[in-house]
Amino acid sequence: MAKFTKRYNPDRSGDWNYGGNKWRLSRSKIDLFMECPRCFYLDNKLGTGRPRGPAFTLNVAVDTLLKKEFDVHRANSTTHPLLKHYGVDAIPFDDPRMDVWRENFKGLEYIHPATGLTVSGAVDDIWVGADKKLIVVDYKATSKDGKIETLADSSWEEQYKRQIGVYQWLLRGQDCEVSDTGYFVYANAHSDKEAFDGKLEFEITLISMEGDTSWIEPTLLAIKETLDSESAPSRSPECEFCDYREAAGKKLQQMHHAQKTGSKKTA
Repeated sequence: MAKFTKRYNPDRSGDWNYGGNKWRLSRSKIDLFMECPRCFYLDNKLGTGRPRGPAFTLNVAVDTLLKKEFDVHRANSTTHPLLKHYGVDAIPFDDPRMDVWRENFKGLEYIHPATGLTVSGAVDDIWVGADKKLIVVDYKATSKDGKIETLADSSWEEQYKRQIGVYQWLLRGQDCEVSDTGYFVYANAHSDKEAFDGKLEFEITLISMEGDTSWIEPTLLAIKETLDSESAPSRSPECEFCDYREAAGKKLQQMHHAQKTGSKKTA
């Protein structure tokens, strides 16, 4: 078997940077801007992104299986038992556009009139309610103690709320009627079993969340201003990537200075 070596590329092709013909402002890039404007600038303007962590392949597997399960009900125009259990009067949205809307690197797209930015995002699922409004749905997988019935105690709550909001905003950009309420289908793997026995058992819960889109317009204006600037913006005080870059840079400079000074003394 050939050995695969993953290498970090610090210089992405200009086509994928701001101004390039393949660049899109994805939902995750908006989140990056909210997290740290400097990291966002380095990534999207200069083409040097953060090193990527390992792929969460178990989460991807759960997403794939949930999509297959809901697709059965989509094809039959039936209500999934999970929705019946939680009293949600909806069925999976059956529309040919779903194939594109759920595909990574394609997804929903909308050109923001005030900035000209093409904003994009791939949804996990969309349901349609009895009132014919579309409902944004996202799948999540984790493993933690207890039943997951709320996101109020999660450090991800604000990010998840933004995620739902961006998808709702994008759908409204397609002239769709969209519900203000979105849902998370949460798969929680139990780790309290006596034995593994070659399988994981998941508890599936449904969590509702009211989307918020009020922050999107001012954020897009700030992103456009940042991208058009020739100066890098300030870093976020909480950014660990910036902490690492600054700490490593200082130590390397100190080493270089010490080596340069030592070589002069011995000359």
